[in-house]
Formats: sequence, C-alpha cells, structure tokens
Amino acid sequence: MSKMNLLQAINSALDTAMAKDDTVICFGEDVGHFGGVFRATSHLQEKYGKARCFNTPITEQGIIGFANGAAAAGMRPIAEIQFADYIFPAFDQIVNETAKYRYRSGNEFNVGGLTIRAPYGGGIHGAHYHSQSPEAFFTHIPGIKVVVPRNPEQAKGLLLAAIYDPDPVVFFEPKKLYRASQGEVSDVEYTLPLGKADRVREGTDITLVAWGAQVPVLEQAADMAEKDGVSCEIIDLRTLLPWDRDAVAESVRKTGRLLINHEAPKTSGFGAEIAADIQTECFLYLESPIVRVTGLDTPFPLAHEKEYMPDHLKTYEAIKASLNY
Repeated sequence: MSKMNLLQAINSALDTAMAKDDTVICFGEDVGHFGGVFRATSHLQEKYGKARCFNTPITEQGIIGFANGAAAAGMRPIAEIQFADYIFPAFDQIVNETAKYRYRSGNEFNVGGLTIRAPYGGGIHGAHYHSQSPEAFFTHIPGIKVVVPRNPEQAKGLLLAAIYDPDPVVFFEPKKLYRASQGEVSDVEYTLPLGKADRVREGTDITLVAWGAQVPVLEQAADMAEKDGVSCEIIDLRTLLPWDRDAVAESVRKTGRLLINHEAPKTSGFGAEIAADIQTECFLYLESPIVRVTGLDTPFPLAHEKEYMPDHLKTYEAIKASLNY
C-alpha cells in the first residue's frame, strides 16, 4: 500500500495497465513528455516510449476518431480529453461511433477496449470553459458506460476496471479532488465493480446520493445534520451508466427520504433520472418529496463560483426541509 492522491492513483492505474498489456496506448493533448496539464500521465512516455504514450494535435474529434479506429483494430486505447468541457467537439464520434460500433456491425466489430478520460467540474476557479460537469449528456447514450470516482482508492480500481471492461467507458475525473487529499492505495493491480454503488455511511432518516466531488460535500452536510439528531445514509453511485438502482431503492425503502446532489445544472441533470426511477420504485415508502441540490441553470460563473456550487450548507438546509416536510 502507498499513500496517493487521486491524481497519483490515476497515474498508477495507467502505469499498471500499460505494464500488463502491450496493446494499451495512452494519448491526448500534452500527455507525452509534459505528462498532461495535470500530470496524470507523468513518466509514462519515458517508461513505455513514444509509440505508446504520445501527444495529439488539438482536435478532440480527431482524438476520439483515432481512438475508435485503434480500438476497432484490437488496441486498448486510453484517450485523454484535457478538460471535460472540450469533449463536445468529439460528441459525434462518441455518440454515433463509439457507442454504436458493436450494435451496427451485428457484433462483428467493436470498440470495447476504449476508455475516454476527462477531468470535470468546478472548484478550481477555471471559469465556464474549465468547470462544467457534462456527465448527464453521456448517460443518454446506450452503448457506453459512464464512471466517476471520488477518492484515490476508487480512482485506481475503477479506472483499471474501465480499461479492462468489454464496453467503451467515459471516465470523468473530479479535478477539484486531484490533490485535495491522500488515501491508502494498493500498489498492485485491483479492480472495483462497474455498475455497483458504494454505501459510504449507514443511516436511518434520509438517503443522500451523489458521485465524484460531491460525495465529500454530502459527508460534511451529514456531519452537520448528525448534531441535530438526523441519521443520514450516504450512497456514492460511482457508475452513472449503468447506475445501481437497487442500492438506492433499498436505502430509500429504509429511510423514506431521498436527496440527490450534483454539480451540473438542475434541469435534465442526472438527478432527474434518479428521482423519476426512485419515485416509481419507492412511491409508497416516501415520507417527503425527493429533493435535488444542484448547480444552477446558468453558464458556470467565474465571479460567483461559490454561490453556484451545491455545497454542504445548501445540502444541510435541504436535509432539514425534507425532515420537516
């Protein structure tokens, strides 16, 4: 075991996969000798050479188009989009090629070995082109998986699972947490299951659901609520497509209340999907309406980033309102 931050855990996962499998290649803007803008790919080009870790031109559509071709030819490419905000030029490639390649070929061809890494979210004063949380767009696309880790241990285990998974995976990394804290991470290879939520804290009064950087926000809010005698159960989805409906429903049947927190804007955010499913599944168990604590329906504001974020204080107030309904 080693002490790692989330960024070091990502690097460890990439190193582990490249050491194990010669078909694993890593590419994107500045990922080579520079090690990426966040240094997630540091030293990989030195260890594995320029043929397996290399820079690309600044063309996201080209990066994913190349990745699709490499995966179709039997490689296991890991494509980095430098910021999730810049994944949109590649949207057509992901939606119409990556997600549908196996289906449209009648399972004769696939790009299942493809993993797309993208740092997402606010909290670093990056303004509106370096702070967005676009995960909901990709949960609407059958044929890919969407994964978001919350800590170093998850980052390595889930990324390795994504790389080895038979389906293409979009892997969003919460850049606010890259260097926020350290945790114990195994130096050897391990994977964590995709599609399986993690119960972070047991509770009896209300279920709190989030993923990525918002899970620590829930923990802060739950600590505040605990002082009021409120017992919060916290669930980290980890995978948004497919998401663990059973784990959330089981918890809500116990607590009778559900709060969903995500950084993306409220309208059509992934929280709406969770709320719709759970009210159908658990309608007779609900003691109050399902509540969403989210980002605002505005472009991400640089000057008002603090006001935009669905922080622990907003979450705490929503917990109280739900209990007092």
